[in-house]
Amino acid sequence: MTFSSLALKLGQRRLVWLWLLGVWLALAGAACQAQPGAAAQTHAIYLPAAMRWQPITLEPYAFGVYRPTGMAHAGDDRLFVTEKWGQVRLINPGGVLEIPPFLDIRDRVNRDNFEQGLLGLAFSPEYAQNGLLFVTYSRDNGSLVLARFVHSGNDEQFISPASEIVLLEIPHEQPYHYGGDLAFGPDGYLYLSVGDGGAAANAPQDLNSLLGKILRLDVSVTPYAIPPDNPYVDDPAARPEIWASGLRNPWRFSFDAISGDLFVADVGESAWEEVNLLPASIGGLNSGWRCYEAWQPFDLNGCQPPAAYTFPIFAYAHDALHCAITGGYRYHGSLYPPLQGVYIYSDFCSRQILGLIPDANGVWRSSQMGPIAGTPGTGVITFGQDHHGELYVGLFNDATIYHLTYTGAPAP
Repeated sequence: MTFSSLALKLGQRRLVWLWLLGVWLALAGAACQAQPGAAAQTHAIYLPAAMRWQPITLEPYAFGVYRPTGMAHAGDDRLFVTEKWGQVRLINPGGVLEIPPFLDIRDRVNRDNFEQGLLGLAFSPEYAQNGLLFVTYSRDNGSLVLARFVHSGNDEQFISPASEIVLLEIPHEQPYHYGGDLAFGPDGYLYLSVGDGGAAANAPQDLNSLLGKILRLDVSVTPYAIPPDNPYVDDPAARPEIWASGLRNPWRFSFDAISGDLFVADVGESAWEEVNLLPASIGGLNSGWRCYEAWQPFDLNGCQPPAAYTFPIFAYAHDALHCAITGGYRYHGSLYPPLQGVYIYSDFCSRQILGLIPDANGVWRSSQMGPIAGTPGTGVITFGQDHHGELYVGLFNDATIYHLTYTGAPAP
């Protein structure tokens, strides 16, 4: 998402209609269901009006976080937030923000462009024993950097910037479409999303390029090793780091804590935003970009038949209030049972928390779940999850981290 691309998207006008249960329903975030191998489906699928959700609310949790870009936990009750300009902030239980940063690497982070900065954070599953954490950020030369830091000593509130080891550097042609999200999967490997970097060539379909991909790395060694079951480990014409391909700007992804499935929210070009579901332990899936945007043809030059691609489980069209998807999490916390199994996400321009859930037939349907208060420009830029499975929200133009709460239930 760049301000220029947002402006372009805001200039798009697309009205999506659906005949469902004998009524026309208009909900923000028009949900679209693509059938396997179908690349021209044009209808949208909504939650029936009788199943719209009661409002989610955002309760202020911690104050003083500037331009949050990501959140993570270290296996305990603390929450860590990356700030665009190059700091990791520590929020103690109860929402108490530590004033000195947990990690400060402003001296090496380029944040000139809207999409540049400190982007991703993940703690080793064995952080309590090894003190390792991993970040992604944009460097002065425009590259996306994956780096490792290590905690040492007795101070649990601070990590030395001097402990950095750069594990991987991926050149970018343009200062946007970085992706840059990080998460450890249930298999213990580190997953990294990489955007297409604005590349002129069709890098997401080029298996010799890391752009437009999800990478899967074994970071138990330095700089990293290739997991032996990565899909292209024996292909000399492909980069062995690649787990999935065909993505444009996978800004946020997350693992389903129950199934292990990978939800990837991919920011679209000019027509559609999409949610891709990559089943657990199945590598080598291709989400189609730039051949397809969602399920519709975009540029079929040199592309394969539709059956070669894994189309999104859900997509919604751009309009005046929808411009760039912000991926979230499938809720499996314990505080709000009615939310169990709902994939909670947002759009940078929608000013709504949105929910996505499959019906009894496995068709994914979406609905608004609550408004976002505040001044214009306070769109959702990131979600976070604590180690209990509860969710948090960061807004772009707001210095507050919010706890996502819910007191309602679906209407009968």
